[in-house]
Amino acid sequence: MTRPLTVGISTCPNDTFAFHALLNGIIECEAFDLEFRLADVEELNLALAAGELDVSKGSFALAIERSSELCVLNSGAALGFGVGPVLLASRDAAPLGADSRVLAPGSWTTANLLLRLLHPNAPTPQQCLFSEIMPALETGAADYGVCIHEGRFTYADHGLRLIEDLGTSWEFRTQSPLPLGGILARRKLGSEPLSALSAAVGRSIDWAREHPEAVLPTMRAHAQEQSDDVLWKHVELYVNDWTRDLGERGRAAIAALESEARAAGLLEPTARGLEVTGG
Repeated sequence: MTRPLTVGISTCPNDTFAFHALLNGIIECEAFDLEFRLADVEELNLALAAGELDVSKGSFALAIERSSELCVLNSGAALGFGVGPVLLASRDAAPLGADSRVLAPGSWTTANLLLRLLHPNAPTPQQCLFSEIMPALETGAADYGVCIHEGRFTYADHGLRLIEDLGTSWEFRTQSPLPLGGILARRKLGSEPLSALSAAVGRSIDWAREHPEAVLPTMRAHAQEQSDDVLWKHVELYVNDWTRDLGERGRAAIAALESEARAAGLLEPTARGLEVTGG
């Protein structure tokens, strides 16, 4: 074994579901000992950008920006149809305009990138923790918010209005599934060890699918929403065949996000394409 590998995963049900077997030593990675850190996805993005993590769940917005340093594992990604962030409004919000108070879940998130791509004239959003957005809309502290994770299932319970499903708008625009985030790794670790790690993530996903009830306590321990029904809806939506294996369609979806970001001037023209390791 080499030195322990620092691995970040989000506290979202799809990640705790997919990584339960690795977190609990049921599945092992032959190439590395793994030390896990669980955090909000934007916290993980910032840690990756700062070089604090070897491997981590991270947003594809960060991945395509830092593709000279990072690659994405073939297993563990979150992408698909009907999985995108939603633009919500407080009950009495005026139409979206220059004076609107808009919140987003982090500058490196794909949700923030989507807002910039689909609403280039919207005011610059204030960035905050994803779990703070709906409460701010409820109290009137903000007018609009880009919500992710369980929020897409529960916003109506908080008296909020759906303005736009940004993922659906992306699908219509590109005819492509939306790539939200993947397991990003430092390229310098080498393709063979990272392929072994990707394979271990794949085995962990397979184990969770075969033993779903055993995974539920881990999901409950870290989720923002405690309803089991909401947790399973989240897993059903965000853990799919592309999570197990990006395949050609998943890789094409990442390339489409890169292309749109370049066309909008949000990505350096010389930035290399994001590479997939494993599979």
